[in-house]
Amino acid sequence: MGNNPVLFVVTNVVIGILSFILGYLVKQARAAARAQSVEAKAERLLAEAQNKHKEIELVARDAALRITDEAEKEAKQLRAELRTEEQRLHRRREGIEQKADGLDNRERQIEASHKQLERERAKIGELQQEQRDELERIAGLNTEEAKALLLKEVEADTRQAMARMIREVEAEAKEEADRRAREIVTLSIQRIASDQVAEVTVSAVPLPNDEMKGRIIGRGGRNIRAIEQATGVDLIVDDTPEAIIISSFDPVRREVARVALAKLILDGRIHPARIENVVEKAQQQVDQIIREEGEKTVYELGVHGLHPELIKLLGRLRYRTSYGQNVLQHSIETAHLAAIMAAELKANVKMAKLAGLLHDIGKGVDHEVEGPHALIGADLAKSHRMSAKVVNAIAAHHSEEEPQTVEAILVQAADAISGARPGARRESLERYVKRIKALEDIAASFDGVDKSYAIQAGREIRIIVNPNQVDDASAVKLSRDIAKSVESNLEYPGRITVTVIRETRAVEYAK
Repeated sequence: MGNNPVLFVVTNVVIGILSFILGYLVKQARAAARAQSVEAKAERLLAEAQNKHKEIELVARDAALRITDEAEKEAKQLRAELRTEEQRLHRRREGIEQKADGLDNRERQIEASHKQLERERAKIGELQQEQRDELERIAGLNTEEAKALLLKEVEADTRQAMARMIREVEAEAKEEADRRAREIVTLSIQRIASDQVAEVTVSAVPLPNDEMKGRIIGRGGRNIRAIEQATGVDLIVDDTPEAIIISSFDPVRREVARVALAKLILDGRIHPARIENVVEKAQQQVDQIIREEGEKTVYELGVHGLHPELIKLLGRLRYRTSYGQNVLQHSIETAHLAAIMAAELKANVKMAKLAGLLHDIGKGVDHEVEGPHALIGADLAKSHRMSAKVVNAIAAHHSEEEPQTVEAILVQAADAISGARPGARRESLERYVKRIKALEDIAASFDGVDKSYAIQAGREIRIIVNPNQVDDASAVKLSRDIAKSVESNLEYPGRITVTVIRETRAVEYAK
C-alpha cells in the first residue's frame, strides 16, 4: 500500500474530510453550548431586572406616599396659619372701626371747640376795639400815632439792648481769644528758651601792639589799600589802642576781612601778594562756614529738600544782625515758634516751620537787590520752586501782601514774638520816644478824644473821651478806628492795646 500513490492520496483526502467534519461537529457543539450559556445569562439578567424593577417600584411608591404625607401636613399648617391671620385681621378691623368711631366723636368735639373759640375770639376783638377806643379817648392819640410812638420807644430800647449785647459778646470773645492767645504764645515762648543777649554789630580786630597798625598800613598805605581792594571793606585806623575797626555794609565781606586780618597779624608777613593769597583763603573758609551753618540749621530743624542756594543764604544770615539781634538765630526761633503755635491750632506744622525759617531770607541779599526784604525773600523762594503758600507767608510777614493762610498769620505772630521778647533787640531812646509821641498823636487826632496816654512802654494806649460827644456804642467803634490807624501808620514790635475810657461825673458843691 505504501507503493500505491493513488491509495495514499485517497486516504489523505478521506482523513481530511473526516477531520473537517469532526471540526465542524465540534464547533457546532461549542456554539450550541455557548448559545445555552448566553440564554441562561439573559434569563438571569432578566430575572434581576424584574427584581430591580419591583424594588424601584416599591421605593417610588414609598416616596410618593411620603411626599403626599408631607404635602398634606404643609396644607394643614397653611390652613391653620390662614385661620390665625384671618382672626387677627378680623380683630384689627374691629379695632379700626372702634378708632374710627372715636375719631368721629373727637372731630365733632373739635368742631364744637372751634366754634366756641371763634365766638371767644370775636368777643376778644370787640373788647380790644373798646379798649383802643377808650385809650384813644384818654390819650388823645389815634392808633397810628400810638403805634409810631410805641415803635420809637421800642427802637430806642432795642438799640441800647443791642449795643449792650454787642459789648458783652465782644468782651467775652476778646477775653476768650486773649486767654487762648496768651496760652499759646506763653507755651511757645516757654518752649523756646533763647538767650536774651543781643550781639554786637561792630567788627573789631585786636592787635598785639600799636606797631602792628603801621605794618598793616604799609609804606605809602599800599598794604591797607590792598586789603580794602581785596575784601571790599573800609579799615578805620584811629586812636583806638591795639584795635582796627572794619566797616562794611556787607557782613560777609566784613567777616572775610576780619578772618584775613587775623591770619595776617598772626603770620606777620604783610605785603600785597601775601594779602591777596590770605584773603582768598579767608573767603574759602567763610564760604565753608556759611555752607556748614546752613546745613546745620536745616538739619536741626528737620527741614528737608531745600535748594542748596537757599541753604547758603541761610548760612549768610549768621553774619547779619537786625537791631542787634542775629538774623539766623531769629529765623530759627521764628520757625520753632510758628511750628509750636501751628501744632496747637492743628495747622500745617511743616509749612509753618519752613516759612518761619525762610521769612527773613531776603536779608541775605537785601544789600544787593532793591526793595523790602520780605518781597525779596518771596521772590527768592518762588524762583527756587517753593509752594505758593510758603511764598505768601514770606511776603506777608511784614504786611507787604495780605496773608492767605493760617500759617502766614502764625509766621507774622512768631516774627513779632521773637523780635519783641525782652533783650532780643536794642532800640535807641530817641526812637522809642518818637514812637510813644506818634502813638499819642494818632489817638488825639480823632474827634471826641479828651486825653491820651501811652503806658507800659508803648504796649498800651489809654484814651479818655468826652462823654457828651462819644456814647457807649461809639466808644467801641472809636477803639477800632484808632487801632486800625496805629496799624497803618506805625511800625512796632508785638501788639498795642487800645483802651477807650468813657465816664460821666456829676459834681455839686454844698454851701
